[in-house]
Amino acid sequence: MATPNGRVFPNLAALTTAAKQFVLEQARGAIAQRGRFTIALAGGNTPKPLYESLVGADTPWLQWHVFWSDERYVPLDHPDSNAGMAFRAWLHHVPIPRNQIHPMPTADADPQTAADRYGQLLRQTFGTPEGEFPSFDLILLGMGPDGHTASLFPQTTALTVSDRLITVGNKDGQPRLTFTVPLINHARQILFLVSGANKRTALRHIFSGTGDPSLYPARLITGNALWFLDEAAAEGVVENP
Repeated sequence: MATPNGRVFPNLAALTTAAKQFVLEQARGAIAQRGRFTIALAGGNTPKPLYESLVGADTPWLQWHVFWSDERYVPLDHPDSNAGMAFRAWLHHVPIPRNQIHPMPTADADPQTAADRYGQLLRQTFGTPEGEFPSFDLILLGMGPDGHTASLFPQTTALTVSDRLITVGNKDGQPRLTFTVPLINHARQILFLVSGANKRTALRHIFSGTGDPSLYPARLITGNALWFLDEAAAEGVVENP
């Protein structure tokens, strides 16, 4: 793995401000070039302030198309729902057309059926034939203390799925829906948002030349990725250029 492209910020507030600017710049560029902006959101605590900060942003919301890179297998109104959090923090408060916001389906009895349905939705939205991968304008990702990203957890079968857009992840016996590694790596831009001292050990393994991707799955993300880290996460791991 090449040395990741990282930027270090003093705290989560500064990271959030920079991330907001970056997201809006990506949106402007995509809309100018292709007439729309396709973004996949991350769950977790770190991106929530970013979503809240976007509520008052000056951007052509009608050209935004919103997806999720992973989801817990719970209803949209469940407090653990990634989509539910983003709706409450941001999406309920901006005029993105509802038919351009695409939460992952979690009502099917069979998670694999739901994964296949979301994959088909992506193919239809992007016009991508079977056997190819669409290219999101921007995929937001977080990272857990165990080195997982999206719902790609250490030593799970989801890490090796390469013939699907969406697969079923597993966290402590509970199913999750998740983008596959090749789908993430096909994005035009990937942005990791990582904060907190409890991420340092995983970051050392991910940023090193010899870390094991089956143990630290974020190493598998080798596409056009940029890492935004706060100082608590980056201390002793990466220097701010």
